[in-house]
Amino acid sequence: MIFAILLMDRPGTAQLRVEVRPEHRAYLAQQAERMAFAGPLTSEDGKTVVGSLLGMDFPSRADVDTWLKDEPFTKAGVYEKPIIHVFNNMWEQKVGFPPAK
Repeated sequence: MIFAILLMDRPGTAQLRVEVRPEHRAYLAQQAERMAFAGPLTSEDGKTVVGSLLGMDFPSRADVDTWLKDEPFTKAGVYEKPIIHVFNNMWEQKVGFPPAK
């Protein structure tokens, strides 16, 4: 089932996020086949990162928690407490969105 995982950054962790980002991306890449969507959340300026939003396929919430426990931003203390819910996609995916940068 798809889980929507909302991960807001703790205040004052912008530099830590930059430092840990390569490890974070490598960890996500190990689960690429599980990804429905993933990316940073930004402030209204479109540049200042304030967190992350992931949609990932896991068998259970316990599996999400286990995976998230070892996630590099989590381990480094970038993220505050996660908000996790089952996500039921009721809208057809659109084709042609611009690719991630």
